[in-house]
Amino acid sequence: MALSKEEKLDLVKKYGKDEKDTGSTKVQIAILTVRINNLTEHLKKHIHDGHTRRGMFCLIGKRRGLLDYLSKSDYEGYVALCKELGIRK
Repeated sequence: MALSKEEKLDLVKKYGKDEKDTGSTKVQIAILTVRINNLTEHLKKHIHDGHTRRGMFCLIGKRRGLLDYLSKSDYEGYVALCKELGIRK
């Protein structure tokens, strides 16, 4: 379920300014989106896993806050990121 180092590094390279830019908003949103997608697949198989469901809702809330911040600071980047990651508003 967890992301491997290589997957995280690929996301940082793709959405960050450089290879060590792990803290930018776009990188954090991309990492959270991949984790949420993985948990969604897990919950399709294990319907009654309430602990994982709660953790996923916490991740969704964190991502929502980051998306709100990005929409206020860089709206064009927000729209492009949502389209690229398949996030609907």
